[in-house]
Amino acid sequence: MKITAIETLRTAEFANLLWVRVHTDAGVVGLGETFYGAGAVEAHIHDTLAGRLLGKNPLHIEALNREMLNLPMAQASTGVEYRAASAIDIALWDAFGKVCGQPVHQMLGGLCRPRQRIYNTCAGYGYVRSNDIKPVSNWNRAAEAAGPYEDLGGFMTRADALAESLLEQGITAMKIWPFDPAAIRNEGMSITTDELKAALEPFEKIRRAVGDRMEIMVEFHSLWNLPMAKKLARWIEPYAPTWYEDPIRMTSPGALAELARSTDVWICASETLGSRFPYKDMLDRDAVHVVMADLCWTGGLTEGRKIAALADTYHRPFAPHDCVGPVGFVAGIHASFSQPNTLIQESVRAFYTGWYRELVTVMPAIEDGFVLPLEGPGLGTELLPAVFERPDLTLRRSEP
Repeated sequence: MKITAIETLRTAEFANLLWVRVHTDAGVVGLGETFYGAGAVEAHIHDTLAGRLLGKNPLHIEALNREMLNLPMAQASTGVEYRAASAIDIALWDAFGKVCGQPVHQMLGGLCRPRQRIYNTCAGYGYVRSNDIKPVSNWNRAAEAAGPYEDLGGFMTRADALAESLLEQGITAMKIWPFDPAAIRNEGMSITTDELKAALEPFEKIRRAVGDRMEIMVEFHSLWNLPMAKKLARWIEPYAPTWYEDPIRMTSPGALAELARSTDVWICASETLGSRFPYKDMLDRDAVHVVMADLCWTGGLTEGRKIAALADTYHRPFAPHDCVGPVGFVAGIHASFSQPNTLIQESVRAFYTGWYRELVTVMPAIEDGFVLPLEGPGLGTELLPAVFERPDLTLRRSEP
């Protein structure tokens, strides 16, 4: 087999998403995806990577992954080079599964469990859908809810009812980020009494309404400095959160280790780290308890399974990220099922019941707080025909 063409697709409406289709002389087409800076990633794929990949065997995934990242500027980041390689790598695994007539999770080693527990990231229908993804503007909250799961406004104003709604669906863990507004206003260096009270209110409402039946993950989006992060960790501890995610910039293993020593709550470090090498730096310093990775940013499924194995080497759980696009979500689920140390899979019900379905043919079945494995060959999903007919579509193709 040979790679005969590499195709990229992006739209004005879903401006953060870039899809990649790897065409082969066997008629098999692999689908991949990455998120953020779609135009820059598109340029890197066609201007740099296509020349390295066209004519190569698409089943030599490990070698091609190394070829894509064997660049002076592609060392261990989540930058353009890694996002481009991630999208292509996912497409290669999709093609591999299609050639063999097996789902990607089987190609990665097979199921480690029959169903995988999920948690709900409490985003809304517009969150990250457009190019406005600053940590705080209005979080793209619509004036009127686009459906029943406008969960971002939910956790800020009616966290008790939101927790009850999730439990009704069997979902027993949720992620919220009520400290972001104060972090933005005060540059991550302070918080007023009123701001602290407002940020703690969702925790109080959840615990009053449902007690300890709901796990609470706390996302900080790397917005706080270390002294304030240590204070916030102590203030939130009485509400028994499951983890603190990205409490500070993920650039200093020593600083994160200091924070980890100051609290009994797990530290989650995260899709911002890139390849396995910065994860190892964090793990060597006992700075992280839960290893999170996004397959669209970290080098694809090839690097993602190495990150999961690295976490397992240090006796840490793995938790794939999802707050990006539908193909990345599906790839993360395949990774979840194939890794023995997967703790939980991130999901956003406003996405997988909402705009994800505008873009792809199949979404994973989610029942009673668990996702079930996709059984089609490869990733088990494709872009809908309507995507190719969109007037806002930009399609670029590289051939020999």
